Amino acid sequence: MLRQSFCFLPNIGPQREATIWNAGISDWSSFLETKKVCGIGEESKETHDALLRVAKQKLWEDDAAWFGHMLGQSEHWRVYNEFKEQAVYLDIETDGYYGSVTVVGLYDSNQTMTFVRGINLDKQLLQQQLAKYKMIVTFNGASFDLPVIKRYFNISTHVPHVDLRFVCQRAGLTGGLKAIERQLGIKRPEAVQGIAGSDAVYLWNQFKTTSERKYLDLLVQYNEEDVINLPRIADVVIPQVWNSVRNKLRPNSRDSEDLQEPSE
Repeated sequence: MLRQSFCFLPNIGPQREATIWNAGISDWSSFLETKKVCGIGEESKETHDALLRVAKQKLWEDDAAWFGHMLGQSEHWRVYNEFKEQAVYLDIETDGYYGSVTVVGLYDSNQTMTFVRGINLDKQLLQQQLAKYKMIVTFNGASFDLPVIKRYFNISTHVPHVDLRFVCQRAGLTGGLKAIERQLGIKRPEAVQGIAGSDAVYLWNQFKTTSERKYLDLLVQYNEEDVINLPRIADVVIPQVWNSVRNKLRPNSRDSEDLQEPSE
């Protein structure tokens, strides 16, 4: 996906990107090998070529942050295939909507890591763990998880962030995380099957009130399911969105005229 993307180049929006593809220019290398691209003047072509050479170098260097900076937030999903092996899937629990953080769950496709308030939820430890990864994947994290982490721990991230809530919407899947899991046939263990976000608050409060470990264990299991299921969703919906973007119809004649630039 990433090597076939041109939307990070100056003045290349969705329609012009589709026009490039429709001209038979499928990736960065073919763009660089093509002397003239319809609708792109000579000077712009030189600028694009230079930036694509930088992009190839940055990809070789595994510099995910550079692509996060160059791509708009809504297009960060395009880096998924290139950096999924270096991604962390993140979900938090709080003691109320935008309340204090109670649990931070991380998953890196190999193991889950759970940070619990009062036990091991430490700013420095969390910051060190997040710094290991090239990409963050969440569900609704742009609106909730990352702003809450920023607010309570003053931790900011500078790597691409794929918010699957919006990727799912582009794939025609709406609703919350659990609703989308059901639509995709993803089943949770019976112990946490019916638990929702509001129940997570209840479980935390019960744990703090009674000190009974069973409430915390159930909360942690619920959070683990949240993060473990994120790559399963991403692996389905991101290719669907890419196919939808990649298979756009050719622009009509008026669009083609709008794409023309004077020779520079």
